[in-house]
Amino acid sequence: MLWVLFLLVAWCAAIVSCTRLCLAAVAAAEPMDPDPAANGKGLSLYEAAFLSGGPRRVCELVLVAMCRERRLLLAHTGWVTVVDPDGRDELERSVITAIGPEGQSPVRPVRAALATAVPVRALGERLVAAGLAVPASARTNVAVAVRQVRAACALVLMTAAAALLLVPPAAGRGAAAAWFALPLLLTASSLLIARLEAHPYSRWASPAGQRLLGRIDVPPRRTAGRRPGAGAGDGGDGDDGDLLTALAVHGTAALPDPALRAALKAHWGH
Repeated sequence: MLWVLFLLVAWCAAIVSCTRLCLAAVAAAEPMDPDPAANGKGLSLYEAAFLSGGPRRVCELVLVAMCRERRLLLAHTGWVTVVDPDGRDELERSVITAIGPEGQSPVRPVRAALATAVPVRALGERLVAAGLAVPASARTNVAVAVRQVRAACALVLMTAAAALLLVPPAAGRGAAAAWFALPLLLTASSLLIARLEAHPYSRWASPAGQRLLGRIDVPPRRTAGRRPGAGAGDGGDGDDGDLLTALAVHGTAALPDPALRAALKAHWGH
């Protein structure tokens, strides 16, 4: 009956981790009271980018906007070069500072530095205070709880394998396997429910923020390629406002220029 000890470990891990996931999901699902003033006005491009993709999307928006105005150069190799060192707002100045005094840097460290920059944190805090963004603690708690349930599921499988090795074949291993099937079912079903129900609460925008995002008139994704001989950022003759709006809401997939998309993927140079 030594295998019962492994069963107790499996049950404890499953119950504790699933309980934590339920508590985190309930806390993340608590309704947020949006600021009536914020609900009555539209979103800026920076706000739409943050609610759609977080700090990473904000950085991509700033880089592309500056690149379209020829104040930055974005190479398809994933490097960014400063042309105009005078930023027009705090976010642009933060990007230039993140690039460094040499005026050139891979995109990836620039994006990482901007994610923790004061202007981006302040932007997120304003949106959370207005009830339009999900607090970072809620997203983190759900993500941590999901990882704990995954670990518990793996632990159930390992303890089940160890326990079945301790059961003599003559005694029959079916009953022991059936007992371990219960905590395995609990953890697996919790992960499935979290995927279907708790996953929306890991988004950046709250329900009120998502409603405001839904009001934005986003142009359709452009399919025309860039002009022959044009560099990254020369996406054709489309309107920059439409392009930046599509980028803020849909991300780099909305960019028509493959060189610009490659530059923001930053697979090279770092």
